[in-house]
Amino acid sequence: MDLAYFWYEAGHMLLAPARAASDATRLAFKNPVNPLTYTAYGRAMAAGCELFERFTRRYGKPAFGLDETIVDGRAVPVVEQVVWERPFCRLVHFDRLRRADAPAEPKVLMVAPMSGHYATLLRGTVETLLPNHEVYITDWTDAREVPLVEGSFDLDDYIDYVVGMLHMLGPDTHVMAVCQPAVPVLAAVALMEAADDPCVPRSMTLMGGPIDTRRSPTAVNLVAQERGVEWFQRNCIVKVPPPNPGFWRDVYPGFFQLSGFMAMNLDRHITAHAEMFNHLVEGDGDSAEKHREFYDEYLAVMDLTAEFYLQTVDTVFVKHSLPKGEMMHRGRRVDLEAITRCAIMAVEGERDDISGVGQTKAALELTPNLPAEKKLYHLQERVGHYGVFNGTRFRNEIAPKIAAFMRANERETAFRAPRTRLRSVAG
Repeated sequence: MDLAYFWYEAGHMLLAPARAASDATRLAFKNPVNPLTYTAYGRAMAAGCELFERFTRRYGKPAFGLDETIVDGRAVPVVEQVVWERPFCRLVHFDRLRRADAPAEPKVLMVAPMSGHYATLLRGTVETLLPNHEVYITDWTDAREVPLVEGSFDLDDYIDYVVGMLHMLGPDTHVMAVCQPAVPVLAAVALMEAADDPCVPRSMTLMGGPIDTRRSPTAVNLVAQERGVEWFQRNCIVKVPPPNPGFWRDVYPGFFQLSGFMAMNLDRHITAHAEMFNHLVEGDGDSAEKHREFYDEYLAVMDLTAEFYLQTVDTVFVKHSLPKGEMMHRGRRVDLEAITRCAIMAVEGERDDISGVGQTKAALELTPNLPAEKKLYHLQERVGHYGVFNGTRFRNEIAPKIAAFMRANERETAFRAPRTRLRSVAG
């Protein structure tokens, strides 16, 4: 498998001339001075060439593109600022340029999934919360862009990063974990609570996360359980080829993950591209543009470090360490019973085929010492995995409940004198 990445890169290089020729042909059949442009043949040729170029393109990291938001009925400029940075992650603040006397609003640390796609997958989530919240998001770095000299990055490091960001943002923070980060975020909060950390967040919202994958196991869960971590080590880990900055780093490549995602719903993707071809031929520009926007994001993938990927598979999907009370972080057991202050909201989708119903809700049952009034569960009907954090039902039904939950837990939580040095939590 070590040569898989090299062949992948070589394939892109070999297809470059054909991709350039296809794009030139598309432009020729879109040129208004070409009489064939106005014929069915010309439109079909242009559509086919665009699809070929898109099929063979390497999609780069998309931009958030959130330049403004609406606050109290007026447009307010938004500026992206990097406020915290480590080799494998940047923390981005969407700074709303508001009046100095504007009232303070809930501060939200949005932990994006590190599972193949970039943090921009949560663009709609950020956009929805932005008018009434101070939003920060984890912008994880593509592992192939990180030189070997920067060292490794595993699940323990991920937890340390979350703790470090919460320390930087302070105790008046609400943390939101979408999908994959539900486990490390819950673990980070448990470790902070056990250490009587003054920066324990006021609330934690877990959305479609694999807290206990033994409940309603999906196809993704079953594959990991049946094959075990050794299979993934042999078949999914490759080395980054030159000339990437992370040359020779062991990674789980994004194109492997994308292949798995596509295979799960292959018929749906084929249908979507066939429909786009028809939209282009028919001149339905709006529908074609929606397709481009979705797949520009969906097909943009990043590599994960091998150590993070394998530790996650083993801890979350094979051993179920967190719900069993056996998860360890740098020699310390992650004790969910230590959570007594940070309110928890669990959000699930009725049709989620990645994190089954009940997997996220498990967090509420695994924290018996957290008062019942600090727990909230929401099962959203008629949505799949992505509908939990994006789309119409998220905006109209889920987001208002999350906002109300955060505001209900804005008041400061009682704090006990620390028994353990904070350094032992953050490493």
